[in-house]
This record gives sequence, C-alpha cells and structure tokens, in this order.
Amino acid sequence: MSLDLKRKLISQLVESSRLLRNYIDHRAKAKGTTRAQWIVLFRLREQEGLSQVDLADVLELQPISLVRLLDRLVEHGLLERRHDPKDRRANRLFLTPQGRQLVDDLDSLRDAIATDVLDTVSTEAIETSLTALRDIKERIKTLSDPSGHVAAK
Repeated sequence: MSLDLKRKLISQLVESSRLLRNYIDHRAKAKGTTRAQWIVLFRLREQEGLSQVDLADVLELQPISLVRLLDRLVEHGLLERRHDPKDRRANRLFLTPQGRQLVDDLDSLRDAIATDVLDTVSTEAIETSLTALRDIKERIKTLSDPSGHVAAK
C-alpha cells in the first residue's frame, strides 16, 4: 500500500472523527446534555458503582477533568456520589432515577444518529470498516506504551 493512500486514510479518520463528534455534540445539546456527559452516563449504566478513579481510567480521562464533569452531573441531579464503605477516601458513582431516565432516552438518540450517519452505507462496507478500525485501534495500542507515549521503533 502506498504511503499516500495511508496518509489519506489517516486524514479521513481524523476529519470524520471531528465531524462526528461535532454532530453528536449538536444532537446531544438538543437533549440538554453534552457528548462528554453522555459518555459518562452510558458507562455508569453499564458499570454502576465504579469509583471516580476507575471511571477516569476506563474513559481515559485525567481525573481532574472527570471531577468537573461529575460535579455538573451531580448538580443536575443525574448522578450521585456515595462513599465507598471499604475506602473512606473514595467515592462510588451511581445514576439517579433522573440520570437513568436520561441515558435510556439517549438510546433512541444514539440509534437515530447511527441511522442518519450510516443510512447510505452498505452492511458490507460497515462490517469491513469495523474490522479495519479495530485493527487500527489495536495497532495504535501496540505502538503506545502505558504512559501514552509513542514507543520508539
């Protein structure tokens, strides 16, 4: 494969990712939330009771960035922090009924976005793309060390 073709693919991935993030942000805003809040809510629905540190690790966020985001979710009544009975310094995170309802409502928005964005793309193309993106993701992980720096060749 030519280097030019590889460059074009990387450029398309970067640009498509940016456009998709912006589109999701716009659609989420119409529901009174943000993409970042949405990601936290979805993850907590899957793994309720995570500690703040564990959630930051799972989401690959800096803990300080996550704390501000969690503070906003708590202020909006979507999330609650509960002290960890095994570690008084730690908090466990739980959705409130309002938070659970919002994340359930966002499922339909997620479905609508997927349908709208991929409407004209064939099933075969989606399957091929998923395989390629998984391969790219694994290659990136292989090239990166645990601290996130690119490993030397």
